[in-house]
Amino acid sequence: MIVKTPPLLLHWPDESATQAFAQHLAEQAGVRHAFVSLHGQLGAGKTTLVRHLLRALGVQGRVKSPTYAVVEPYSLPGLDIWHFDFYRFNDPREWEDAGFRDIFASPGLKLAEWPDKAAGVLPLPDLEIRFEVDPDQSRTVALHAQSAIGMALLQALQTLQAALPGDRSRAA
Repeated sequence: MIVKTPPLLLHWPDESATQAFAQHLAEQAGVRHAFVSLHGQLGAGKTTLVRHLLRALGVQGRVKSPTYAVVEPYSLPGLDIWHFDFYRFNDPREWEDAGFRDIFASPGLKLAEWPDKAAGVLPLPDLEIRFEVDPDQSRTVALHAQSAIGMALLQALQTLQAALPGDRSRAA
């Protein structure tokens, strides 16, 4: 089911705001079954958010960027996580050839950077996160829900973010 919602716009002045958001996201039960797509230019903060999210979920040890491996899997008790980076894809069919369809059909959290490089083969994400780097190096982040899971995450995050002191969150 496709759900169309207005985006939730957030302002992250620094990395600690990214970390706080990741902690809030990790606390939501729905994230354990979500597909989250991450969009933004190089250096926008996609991998940083993933690292903070994985730490908040309990991943220990090194959290590597999957730029060269394409996918980094993580396994926690009762939760499998896959972090994808499709930056180096030249053809969306590489997704199918790599066997990722089975991963996306299985339970667990899927996080995908550069999903546009696998356009047409990826399923619709539950939550889409778009990063913009502001002139002062802060981040404006737009969250779009595209499913019932995404809507539940977005509603919970909107409530939690509004309670943070100094947050300039707003609905568009």
